[in-house]
Amino acid sequence: MNFDVKKNLDTAKNPFFTHSKIKLWIAYKDGIPAGRIAAIVNENHNKTYNDKTGFFGYFECINDVEVAKVLFEEAGNWLKENGMDNMRGPVNLSTNDEVGLLVEGFDVPPVILMLYNPKYYEQLLTANGFVKVKDLFAYIVRDNILSDNKVMDKLRRISDMVLKREKIEIQTLNMNDFTNELAKVKEVYNNAWQHNWGFVPLTDSEMDFVAESLKPIVDKDLVYFAMYEGKPIGFSLAIPDMNQIIIKMNGKLFPFGFLKLLFNRKKINTIRLITLGVIPKFQKRGIEAVFIKSTIDVASSKGYTAAEISWILEDNIPMVQTAINLGAEKYKTYRLFD
Repeated sequence: MNFDVKKNLDTAKNPFFTHSKIKLWIAYKDGIPAGRIAAIVNENHNKTYNDKTGFFGYFECINDVEVAKVLFEEAGNWLKENGMDNMRGPVNLSTNDEVGLLVEGFDVPPVILMLYNPKYYEQLLTANGFVKVKDLFAYIVRDNILSDNKVMDKLRRISDMVLKREKIEIQTLNMNDFTNELAKVKEVYNNAWQHNWGFVPLTDSEMDFVAESLKPIVDKDLVYFAMYEGKPIGFSLAIPDMNQIIIKMNGKLFPFGFLKLLFNRKKINTIRLITLGVIPKFQKRGIEAVFIKSTIDVASSKGYTAAEISWILEDNIPMVQTAINLGAEKYKTYRLFD
């Protein structure tokens, strides 16, 4: 969304910039804009991994290797000047945001908060010396799976067994107590994802910023907490794919876009399962299946006919296997390059 890009890049408003910095470039060819790029120094990433990796993001370019070369050189030189010895991307702004270059699945529009790019972008990167560092998968659960009694009955049996065995309780989001509900997220998020490749902890202020951005589009019935002895030990979030409407508005929310968004919300038929995590002590105990079962049951009852699960690291075998067991189709691949 145009509005969100401006907001995210506002160094005075986005708390990401209290610890990190960015520089932006636009390339011109024959006096016409031909590409853009951002170079990002994420100090929290470098503290977490004890390295000097800089990032590039917000990359767009015409099909011209030389234009891309100029952009990558400018970004790379600035990162070197700021002490970095590696450049990774595309990342807008961190791995907690929009990540990866689309390399498979060009025939389907992107769901909300996922990137899209022309197919030739991969060649622009590889021709300029970039190599793959990690693939991220997007899986789609279609209506034939949602209505498959055998699949869903098995998922419900597993969910019931886990709930009974682990003595956990599943709660939905209470929008009337949003501050305390957000505190639950903060208690779980950094702990649950700490061992994931590339994960960078969010500060409290960053979580507040993200929550305020998502609040207008969240469906409280598709947000779940797993509670054990009164404390949150897991969290999942699915959101309606607002892109189905936003794309038709060319990404413009002003002056009347928000009204159109609200008016047409019921026409959305897809959700994105954007976040699903459990703290380490309770991982690999089936709680993920409880979240997925709860999400699918409610989504189906609300008339949704498809769900994208994204993104999943290629080597996150438990989540990949969960998607496969569910009958989900891997239909998009995003790639990070160094």
